[in-house]
Amino acid sequence: MPTVRLSFSPAAAHVRTARLVGVAVARRAGVAEELLEEVRLAIGEACSRAVALHRSHGLDDLVDVAMADGDRFTVLVVDRAANGAMVTRAEGETGDEVMVLSDPALPLTTPPDLLAEEAVAARMGLALLAGLVDDLNVSELGEGVGTQVRMSWPLERPTE
Repeated sequence: MPTVRLSFSPAAAHVRTARLVGVAVARRAGVAEELLEEVRLAIGEACSRAVALHRSHGLDDLVDVAMADGDRFTVLVVDRAANGAMVTRAEGETGDEVMVLSDPALPLTTPPDLLAEEAVAARMGLALLAGLVDDLNVSELGEGVGTQVRMSWPLERPTE
């Protein structure tokens, strides 16, 4: 299946459309039925985070979403906000793998009354995504300003 691309203005009303399109593409790609709710929630959180970042930075740039299947169903959500947030995996104290959230634009010492609602939503979005998606990568864009959220899920393909 070719890549499905969706770009929308940073308005919360468009997040629902992105979720609906994402689930339809995931179903068509062969994602297991029991994972579709996770896909829907994750796409909604990633898109809501991008919208919140755009709004908190006063950006009118479009939020970009790309969905493709290959070995896995992959979703990329790109924002254009200068925030430098990342999610990395590390080994915890007990030897288990843990996810580390890094968001230099929103230090943990910032008093809650100084955080805009959009900034809080963006930070919570990363935490929710880390709990929802097993294969999650959040990184700065290679070119230009912004963040790329990459998520993927396994596909069920009939054996031949």
